Amino acid sequence: MSDLATTGFEHLFGRPPQAARAAPGRVNLIGEHTDYNDGFVLPIATPQHTRVEVAPSDGDVARVWSASVAADRPIEYRVGGERRRGEWIDYVQGVTAAMRARGFAVRGFDARIESELPLGAGLSSSASLEIAMVRALAAAFELTIDPIEGARIGHDAETGLVGAPVGMMDQMAASLATPDAALFLDTRSLAFEQLPLPSAAEMVVIDSGIAHHHASGEYRVRREECAESARQLGVAALRDVTVERLRAVSLPAPLDARARHVVTENARVVAARDALVRGDAPAFGALMNESHRSMRDDFQVSTPDVDALVAIAQQQPEVFGARMTGGGFGGSVVVLVARGEARTVAASIATCYRRERRCEPAILIPQRLRGPLD
Repeated sequence: MSDLATTGFEHLFGRPPQAARAAPGRVNLIGEHTDYNDGFVLPIATPQHTRVEVAPSDGDVARVWSASVAADRPIEYRVGGERRRGEWIDYVQGVTAAMRARGFAVRGFDARIESELPLGAGLSSSASLEIAMVRALAAAFELTIDPIEGARIGHDAETGLVGAPVGMMDQMAASLATPDAALFLDTRSLAFEQLPLPSAAEMVVIDSGIAHHHASGEYRVRREECAESARQLGVAALRDVTVERLRAVSLPAPLDARARHVVTENARVVAARDALVRGDAPAFGALMNESHRSMRDDFQVSTPDVDALVAIAQQQPEVFGARMTGGGFGGSVVVLVARGEARTVAASIATCYRRERRCEPAILIPQRLRGPLD
């Protein structure tokens, strides 16, 4: 990250910001690849945030600088003339294009971005940026945008100009979730409910050190396989298929396995919601373990390193359950542990993983130090 003393907003742009807003990342506790199938998800916000400072300017030129990118000067583009570049600035361009498409009057501006979220760790740094940008621009241009519309704008940005075929979970979580309660979300209706974690448990998140990329081909292939499964089953989305019906029909490989993951994962999310209502940490942990097996074997989105990290976590006596979190093909794992044991267990897992796989993990939650945005 660049020297903050020489890359503050006033140093970059010669004036102070007029608005500053932040948005968290998310950890998906359970419910992977169900959101774009109109299903259920259960994310929770991270304590890490992305923060955006903005000042409007005359004309239509946007100048944007990010502390996550080694650059001496801001990147420029014309608001109203957004075009895909295949770079991080596309997430910002996507937001302004989506806002204007929805009738919000956005013109030129200067923006400075700073994030505590690691890229490619499966914590949805992109959605965090999108929602923080929506919030900052809304404040700077005195626009009224409610949290769900803000999430829709972020989703439009990522699926549109960026071109990543993601569901609505990440943007809804960045817009509505908090670090102290899970967000039970129906991605079809966008109805949601906030539920605290069991009092006997707390969360650990460890980055495997293997970065993932949502815009890559395999994620897109899984989405296409789900759509074809739904078509062959005669439903609008796999959300509409029960476990019992799926057992009674025959789909060709690999569609049978892909559909089995989504349908059973939806059932697991509903069961996990019920476990939270009861405060049942062991039941929730068992569902997390089942979810990882399904992602590994049926949806085939895990990797050997991530599988090893999950297995090491599951072997710890203080652990209720563990699974990969995020779209897959790398990223982080989420672990539910006995309350008061998070730091000790996280350190033990990381040490074993480093020794066994020769990979360098990063303990993301609990945070070791307070970040620069706090």
